[in-house]
Amino acid sequence: MLMLPSNPRGAFLIRNCEQTTGIIKGAYSLSIKDWEHQKSDHVKHYKIKAMDNGGFYVTTRKTFVTLQELVAYYSEGANGLCHKLTVPCTKPKPHLWDLSPDTRDEWEIPRSSLQLIHKLGSGNFGDVWYGKWKGTTPVAVKTLKFGTMAPSEFLKEATIMKKFRHEKLVSLFAVCSKEEPILIVTEYMANGSLLDYLRNKEGKNLRLHALIDMAAQIASGMAYLERELLIHRDLAARNILVGENNIVKVADFGLARIIEDSEYTARQGAKFPIKWTAPEAALLGRFSIKSDVWSYGILLYELITHGQVPYPGMHNREVIEQVERGYRMPKPSNCECPDSVYSMMLQCWDADPEKRPTFEFLFGFFDDYFVSTEPSYRNAEDF
Repeated sequence: MLMLPSNPRGAFLIRNCEQTTGIIKGAYSLSIKDWEHQKSDHVKHYKIKAMDNGGFYVTTRKTFVTLQELVAYYSEGANGLCHKLTVPCTKPKPHLWDLSPDTRDEWEIPRSSLQLIHKLGSGNFGDVWYGKWKGTTPVAVKTLKFGTMAPSEFLKEATIMKKFRHEKLVSLFAVCSKEEPILIVTEYMANGSLLDYLRNKEGKNLRLHALIDMAAQIASGMAYLERELLIHRDLAARNILVGENNIVKVADFGLARIIEDSEYTARQGAKFPIKWTAPEAALLGRFSIKSDVWSYGILLYELITHGQVPYPGMHNREVIEQVERGYRMPKPSNCECPDSVYSMMLQCWDADPEKRPTFEFLFGFFDDYFVSTEPSYRNAEDF
């Protein structure tokens, strides 16, 4: 949020420090938007520590009874921080869950209310268009190819997407299912797929801070699916969509299924992308939230390498054979990849699914990454 253009230099955010076990009582992090010639806009983080007898401090040389006093002091001058505090971080626009109150429960809409403007791309089941609803609201419209699959199967995807709502999942707005081609209407994400975005000029210029923030956003959406016992089965950069200001959301639930046991066995003949698929899923057809975690590790590789294809130079059969023998991709050498990020990739690729981290853990790790794990965390005691 601090990187939004509406936030000036010195904009700040104070939040609870979290661990996988929950919020750390009395511990806070202070994040400040700054600018330097080499780094351009970026965010720096400081720990706000609580004293045993009450009060707070960033450096022991200056303590405060309340957080309000701390903010007032650092608003007068930097006093050792990267910049003085100027304004609180602006909040993003409220999330649009529905096109209108009328589509909240009854989500069949007239086909005539949609205007298809230009094609965004094509998928297994049809095309995706940029369009407008009633001439005003930008939307993405997914069409179902004639005869590709039964309309009832396509509508299962829509039903799943409509039921589950989270700010890091692409929202389903409505459907047109009374005649073919069936249309499914979702929120529009202006910058397309994460894979394409990482490979274009703007994406190639993304620094580590922005990439880590994207990793946290994706983990947040997947942690919600984890809590709701939903598996994605096709988690990859191509199925993450990018909006304005590097906002990313999990999309394409085409193979997702509600699970009761924690595991879903693939139908015979089902297609899935080998290089992103966990070995137990590729070899035995067993998909679970833990196989999604494996795929998330591959997605991290895509993020850090700005969209490079995983297992470069290896074909699918070779990947399956080598991974089963214990091979794991080495740490990328042609980009900025901290040891801690590569270590997390390896944890996602543990041969034992139960030893892989949860998405809740992954979200906490990346959301607090620059506060708790990296040397870029600034300790004001040094000033």
